[in-house]
Amino acid sequence: MPLLLTIFLPARMLQLPKPQPKRFLASLCEAYEYCRQITAKYSKTFYLGTLLMPEAKRKAIWAIYVWCRRTDELVDGPQSAFTTPETLDRWESQLESVFAGRPIDDPDVALVDTLERFSIDIQPFRDMIAGQRMDLYRSRYETFAQLELYCYRVAGTVGLMSSDVLGIDNSWAAAPWYRGKEMYIPKEEAIALGIANQLTNILRDIGEDAGRGRIYLPLEDLALFDYTEEDLFKGVIDERWRALMGFQIQRARKFYHKAERGIRALNRDSRWPVWAALILYQGILNIIERNQYDVFSKRAFVPLRKKMLYLPVAWLRAQAL
Repeated sequence: MPLLLTIFLPARMLQLPKPQPKRFLASLCEAYEYCRQITAKYSKTFYLGTLLMPEAKRKAIWAIYVWCRRTDELVDGPQSAFTTPETLDRWESQLESVFAGRPIDDPDVALVDTLERFSIDIQPFRDMIAGQRMDLYRSRYETFAQLELYCYRVAGTVGLMSSDVLGIDNSWAAAPWYRGKEMYIPKEEAIALGIANQLTNILRDIGEDAGRGRIYLPLEDLALFDYTEEDLFKGVIDERWRALMGFQIQRARKFYHKAERGIRALNRDSRWPVWAALILYQGILNIIERNQYDVFSKRAFVPLRKKMLYLPVAWLRAQAL
């Protein structure tokens, strides 16, 4: 309705909306349970790793995961067609409200409580929103440097968000000869783990992304192996593709290897779950290889039986490394 008409028409003709009753947010217990259910439903491998954490830590990680998933769904979810830069602006404003202790939606209740319990910086959350802005405009990445920035923003940030929850082991600092020495914070390793996970997602979801017209493999890598966008959209699997995928998998494994070096700096009660999550997620790469790099008609996932076998391996690494 034109603005001038709204000025002169009687209020009864404007059909003003009826006042809505005030909506009460979920209780803290309900909010955390919601976060647990969403994590368990949409990230089974990650969820299994969180179950190895102390209760306070795993609940905090669930709250962070759900915020990240809600952020991702703004661009990749069912309503993504309606997402605009203004949508992400509003989402960032809601983030600032949460960090000010004012929850807007039910899951925010759990995140606000997490922020009260753990000292978490807002910047990685803002960086993740910046990654979603990239997805609004880009469906190709020319170089790995461009893709790495994207991976940092949408996944490396998760490592930074989680670091303060996982905690750093400072027991060594009790000895007098260590006093005054700066504590080592494995920031780069945390980012590396997030990037490794995102690269794994990209390789697993190549076929699904192609169906949406997206290619996350660097175009310079396609050219290096003489493999074209048209080949990818047709799902061509040949020696060129296998060589290209082998190259991508080795790159992801290098990031996992870098991440491993930071786990020993974590609190003892965090090492086993992080090792478990790393090994379980890295196992997806093994399945891709076992499937002969067919990511077009086969979805790579680690069977539950295999996951159970990985857990004692992760425990041993947590004790020895």
